[in-house]
Amino acid sequence: MLEISRRHETDVLIIGGGIAGLMAAISARDKGLERVTVIEKANIVRSGAGGSGNDHFRCYIPEVHGEGEAGLRKVMAEHLASHTGSGQDTVVARRFFERSFEVVRKWEEWGVCMRPSGEYVFAGHAFPGRPRIFLKYDGSNQKAVLSRETRKRGVTVFNDLSSTDILVRDGRVVGVLALDSSREEPSFMLIRAKTVIMATGCGATRLYNNQPSPGWMFNTAYPGCNAGAMAQAWRIGARYVNMELPVRWAGPRYFARCGKGSWIGVLRYPDGRPIGPFVTKSNCEYGDITSDVWNTVFADVMRNGTGPAYIDTSDAGSEELEKQRKGFVSEGLTCILNYMKDNNLDFSRHAFEFMQYEAFVCGRGLEINAEGCTNIPGLYAAGDTVGNVRSGIGVAAVYGMIAGENAAEHVASGEFAAVSLEELEAHPMVNERLDLCGEMMARRHGVPWKEANLALQQLMSDYAPAGPYNMRSETLLRAGLKYVRDLRRTARSCLGADCSHTLGRALETLDLMDVGEALIIAARARTETRGMHIRADFTFTNPLWNDKFLNVWLNKDGRPVTALRERWLDPAMPQGRV
Repeated sequence: MLEISRRHETDVLIIGGGIAGLMAAISARDKGLERVTVIEKANIVRSGAGGSGNDHFRCYIPEVHGEGEAGLRKVMAEHLASHTGSGQDTVVARRFFERSFEVVRKWEEWGVCMRPSGEYVFAGHAFPGRPRIFLKYDGSNQKAVLSRETRKRGVTVFNDLSSTDILVRDGRVVGVLALDSSREEPSFMLIRAKTVIMATGCGATRLYNNQPSPGWMFNTAYPGCNAGAMAQAWRIGARYVNMELPVRWAGPRYFARCGKGSWIGVLRYPDGRPIGPFVTKSNCEYGDITSDVWNTVFADVMRNGTGPAYIDTSDAGSEELEKQRKGFVSEGLTCILNYMKDNNLDFSRHAFEFMQYEAFVCGRGLEINAEGCTNIPGLYAAGDTVGNVRSGIGVAAVYGMIAGENAAEHVASGEFAAVSLEELEAHPMVNERLDLCGEMMARRHGVPWKEANLALQQLMSDYAPAGPYNMRSETLLRAGLKYVRDLRRTARSCLGADCSHTLGRALETLDLMDVGEALIIAARARTETRGMHIRADFTFTNPLWNDKFLNVWLNKDGRPVTALRERWLDPAMPQGRV
């Protein structure tokens, strides 16, 4: 059996040191809490989906969009009709927009360039003639800036430390068990916490077969985020929402790099005809929104033989191309620029083929209220791991701030469970985890984690596939659920690990199986077709479900439960689509 080598006590523990996690840490300290801790499985300076940069920040700025309720309503209407507008509780989305400019000003004050041209410029992902809601900024240094601000405030940071279990007592969060992978031999830290904020990024980037390069699990559009803390929240009864509605991003073929809004070109067929009706010439302000509206376009043109689809910027002037190049640097797409330089490619002479990437869980997952709190007292969440508000880096930053503030207030209220470190160490989940890890380390020549992960990807891709052209059904999903459960049971009995790194990957793979199970259970309960959830046995979208969301969670007996609920509507706001 492995043992706990370190113990730590804190008021607020943040799992994940990305954009949401660092904003949570900063805001909790700014609310006066002395003991704030961040644990990050990599390093906070470069971790998370925003680690290499970003150049679009969705927000509401009164001086640009209009003051008061009218301006806010205008931005909300565009947001809810956008490519990421679906599946949101408008009362939560409204809170995000109400406080978004506050974060923009903070970032600017700290040293992130939110006005590269000297004024607030909104561009990309937009219809010509309609309001634009994506602030064009330079986020190339955003993680360095947030890391500096976090350190400056005296926040305790543990890099190379990933949570394995969120611990509860009498239904309330009391701490976390975490794996230390900073050395070859694994060790564990036990952390007593009055409240926990989950900020672990995309829920499961290794759940489905990799589309650009099958078998190469880390050639993904997002970093190696996993379902870790998300699965840990599932196991203690946290509610998921919209899990059955997968997301598929797009970008350059085989490169697996998102950032489509940074491209200013026109989407074209091979013969040069525009694919969509919105633009016919490269445009820095709008880009080509065709693929946001027709989000299966890249798969469709390959399926019907009219493709491939290309992004063409050859008609742009030198000034526009320079803006695009700078946008690539801000977005962290320098690998594309480097590849172009090495292979004599030029935006002014070459079009670039795009493709649709594999399904993953982003903006689907934990349900929060407008204060960032889940249904588990003391457990908050922010960023891409949240399932009922979406807006990429903007919502990660804003709800990180909101969650940090409210977690601090929760601590100040005294409404937390008082548990000693000795009592926490005797928690049954701690002993179970240490036993399992000890068994895997004892099998140093056991089954490698990659085999289990690839098996899971194949099962999910075969039995709970995401559209387009891939069908789900009760019989497929029922079989897939059995196979995933069988795989988990087999994996727990034969997975081996020879160091802290492979042990961590093995635990991530088991967590992915929990998330996959939750997704399949939710998909069985959604007896309709909606978005990328295509049911062969329920072929149409049920309009009676347009303002309903599907929850899935484990009850007190550990049994999965699903239920429809009404969308949390703000009657003052436009509702958009689900």
